[in-house]
Amino acid sequence: MPREADPDARWLGPVFHVAFFLLLGASLVRFLLRHPGEPRTPWIITLSLVLALLYVLGPSLGSRPHQARRPTARRLLWLGAVVAVWVVLVLLAPSFAWCAVPLFYTGLRTLPAGAASLLVGVLTVFVVVAQLRLSDGFDPNLLLAPPAVAALATAVFVHMERQDVRQRALIDDLIRTRRELAATERREGTLAERQRLSMEIHDTLAQGLSSQQMLLQAAARTWDSEPATARGHIRTATEITARNLAEARRFVHDLAPADLADGTSLPEALRELAARTTQSELPADLPPAPTDQATVRPGPAAGQPAVQQPTARSDPGPGPHGGPVSVRFHEDGTPVPLPDRVASALLRIAQGALANVREHAAATTVTLTLSYLDDQVVLDIADDGRGFTPPPAPYAPSALAAPAVPAVPATAAGRVRGHGLPAMYARMRQLGGTLTIESTPGEGTVLSAAVPLEHTP
Repeated sequence: MPREADPDARWLGPVFHVAFFLLLGASLVRFLLRHPGEPRTPWIITLSLVLALLYVLGPSLGSRPHQARRPTARRLLWLGAVVAVWVVLVLLAPSFAWCAVPLFYTGLRTLPAGAASLLVGVLTVFVVVAQLRLSDGFDPNLLLAPPAVAALATAVFVHMERQDVRQRALIDDLIRTRRELAATERREGTLAERQRLSMEIHDTLAQGLSSQQMLLQAAARTWDSEPATARGHIRTATEITARNLAEARRFVHDLAPADLADGTSLPEALRELAARTTQSELPADLPPAPTDQATVRPGPAAGQPAVQQPTARSDPGPGPHGGPVSVRFHEDGTPVPLPDRVASALLRIAQGALANVREHAAATTVTLTLSYLDDQVVLDIADDGRGFTPPPAPYAPSALAAPAVPAVPATAAGRVRGHGLPAMYARMRQLGGTLTIESTPGEGTVLSAAVPLEHTP
């Protein structure tokens, strides 16, 4: 990225150039007034014009890049010519010594610090000699003042140069840090959006598509023998498709779930979800749906590690493949208005939990309980299914990471897979809430999502 020009250098350079030509012109006029008709006058005029022309050619040769103390050969040749012509002028007419002040600046801008200091010292010697030649007698000020002024000017210039280098390095660090921060924010935003979409897809589209697939399979098997039943399956699948389409349109735009649209409260949405889930249970004669879950199998020989292999679910029992599931809703406590984020998260957790119950639990009864406590709202989902061994706490992913399933042991009574539980943990983490799971193989499961009301974002 090209560096912007220093605004101070833009006006400081012209000031020194103008000062140089004013001093050169004043020195020439002084010489002509003090020494009219001298034989050296043509030489003084010619050398003055040459010096002016050389100084004018300086900017066309390019200036020293900022922070780069390596002048080009042409630049060095030009500076040497300017200094040489000026030295001859000072030897012929000491009044031209005042032109050394702009030359100090030119040398400091062109040469490295050491070489520039040496050049300033040489120029200062000629200035002192010229001033002593112009003086009627010895004056200690003429001997000491020019070196002191030159040393002070050089020290201030070098200090400002080095300070400017440090400031530019700091600015570069800040710009680089800002770019890295912006890239990090974009990456985190991408991950957060990816997580949001994965959770929404899992809790709505994925479950709906699974139900549609099994309903259509059931309709295909009963199309000839029971056309009325087949048409009922297709109608149910169509209703699920319509709901999924509405949900997809809303979560793409990061809107509240369709069940919470038009001012619907969370209790009403949960009650409707319970009724809809009970009425839309899949037929009992469907075969088990294959899954991509991983189960731990022993290695081929003792001492070898276990391998993860996909298996098909073949657990018998009630549920969507063995009987209907009754879902009931209860509300406890005094209802209070809930923020949209809290209501949406709790509804999505209920949808995901019911999907897990249908697919894994083989339950006959599920109870949704929404409790309003003094400082928090709690949603409990309890089922009488086969239960499972809950995963450990590290199973919960970071709120900014895409849901990922770490290795958790599979049990005979229940398995954990997919994005369901990680999505629930992530929703609670984003709201500052907690998610707890109580389950024992063969004794059902209770999932509790609690969100503190006073700390709700």
